[in-house]
Amino acid sequence: MIEFLYRLWVEMFEYVSTNFDPFRDTVDILLVAMGIYWLLLLLRGTRAVQILFGVGVLILASLASSMFQLVTLQRILEELTGPAVIIIVILFQHDIRRALASVGRGLFSSASGPAETQILEEIVRAAQALAQKRVGALIVLERETNLDDQVEAGTALDAHVSKDLLISLFIPYSPLHDGAVVIQQGRIAQAGCILPLTLRDDLPEGVGTRHRAAVGVTEETDAVVVVVSEETAAISIVVRGELIGDLDGPKLRVALREVLSGERDVEERIGSDPPAEVDSAPANAETSAEQAEPTPLHGGTQRSAPAAAPSPQVVRSAS
Repeated sequence: MIEFLYRLWVEMFEYVSTNFDPFRDTVDILLVAMGIYWLLLLLRGTRAVQILFGVGVLILASLASSMFQLVTLQRILEELTGPAVIIIVILFQHDIRRALASVGRGLFSSASGPAETQILEEIVRAAQALAQKRVGALIVLERETNLDDQVEAGTALDAHVSKDLLISLFIPYSPLHDGAVVIQQGRIAQAGCILPLTLRDDLPEGVGTRHRAAVGVTEETDAVVVVVSEETAAISIVVRGELIGDLDGPKLRVALREVLSGERDVEERIGSDPPAEVDSAPANAETSAEQAEPTPLHGGTQRSAPAAAPSPQVVRSAS
């Protein structure tokens, strides 16, 4: 063992002393370090980290078997890690696609900014209209973590995000209303989805299945979920397992912008009233849209939505 390490050290020293170029090799090392750092940022908070850890264990086991001359184990590991490139592409296909998409967003960030703002505006306006009609809604916004492993029994749509479409998906007459709408890559990817429910018992009393599903999916991923309660007509968002409730339209808009931009302490930021100009939707347009939409009430009479609370209520995840 000691002889092997000494021989390896001597070979490395001779190679470095013969082939090292200070400028060229320094630039090479810096570029590789930046690439590795960028990949780690992309994989942070995703299930790919666990897969990457398993691949690393296999590589270390292969090196150890070679060092200690464990012929049988070495042969098995060589057969497993031989087609490494194909295995990596299959295991990380979602993350590779997301990485390439993020590169494209970085090159064309000026074009993607207005589109993202418009998507948030459509979600906020839809949540306001649904809350006024006491129609429950569950809207999931995918971020870095892919949601394909968390979503079940959804109907594929691949549609443009709009207020009218979101409302039509959640009204009780729609066959897809009993489930979640998933927004991926700026488009409505699926509707009528089933999400995992949280097992926490410290949520407020009266919290229904929608809120438990929202907390459950945000405990497993970094998604952001907008929830409209059918019973109380309250609008909430859930992120990192935290339920931020009693939001009106302007506060929901500010909260979504802060969360999606990576800001922390969102509940403190949205506690104060946002600027008046953020609510850009004209009142007459909202009124005409609501009159044109059917009123999904089971009792036949419409109840007025309760007034928004002065400050949001936050339920933090259990430690």
